[in-house]
Amino acid sequence: MRRKSDFRDVFYVSDGTAITSETLGHAVLGQFNIEIRQTTLPFVESVERAQQVKEKIDEAHRISGIEPLVFYSIVLPEVKAVINQCQAKLYDVLDALVQPLSKDLNMQPNAMLGRSHSISRDVASYQDRIAAIEYTLAHDDGISLSNLDKADIILLGVSRCGKTPTSLYLAMQFGIRAVNYPFIADDMNSLRLPKGIEPYRYKTYGLTIDTERLVTIRNERYANSQYASEGQCESELSKVEAMFRREAIPYLNTTSLSVEEISTRLLDISGLKRRMC
Repeated sequence: MRRKSDFRDVFYVSDGTAITSETLGHAVLGQFNIEIRQTTLPFVESVERAQQVKEKIDEAHRISGIEPLVFYSIVLPEVKAVINQCQAKLYDVLDALVQPLSKDLNMQPNAMLGRSHSISRDVASYQDRIAAIEYTLAHDDGISLSNLDKADIILLGVSRCGKTPTSLYLAMQFGIRAVNYPFIADDMNSLRLPKGIEPYRYKTYGLTIDTERLVTIRNERYANSQYASEGQCESELSKVEAMFRREAIPYLNTTSLSVEEISTRLLDISGLKRRMC
């Protein structure tokens, strides 16, 4: 049985999208066996907004009687000063690196809101990311197998194994043009690599998942259906994995992986370069 102290409110606060705070916070908290209730508060760019955030965090403290954990990334000193007054345990994810780097470079950082925003740093990279997102959406879930020569990566797998969120994450975060194609029940009697994908097998990768997890995910969408039954899920996975092995398509089990981890592993095994947009 968990003690009350095992449950903590966690806040990810940032003057940007809060992706950095969330990513680092998740990585660190994953090392501890605690239950969390998390809240993300992006675009805290003014003192007024910071005051609202402080009130929300302090309210969580009053309700639970336990100081929340706050992972924050704030550049402007006046905004940071408000957050630092919260009744919470505070972890400045920027300062943890900026201060040692400042010392090593013998240079003072220049606090400037929006400096990390891609559109102000590199318009070409921003536009490339938008193009990647548009391409990926046009090739989601087998909608189209045209223009595959422009794809950076092609993902195959059964329905609901993580292809779409992974494809979109790759496009949004790294500007990678991703195609994803689902194998459905009707494909199982004569399962093979689609003809349109065959010429591009060198950039094709499979995703799979444990049967129990797939059953749970499918039941959330179509409860108690044949589509979500254990027998159906197990049969589809077995046949698709056999096809991956037969066609020498590298594949990855997504069961215990986050979208970020799936994407990172795909980048690693494919040799694709991260284009930080």
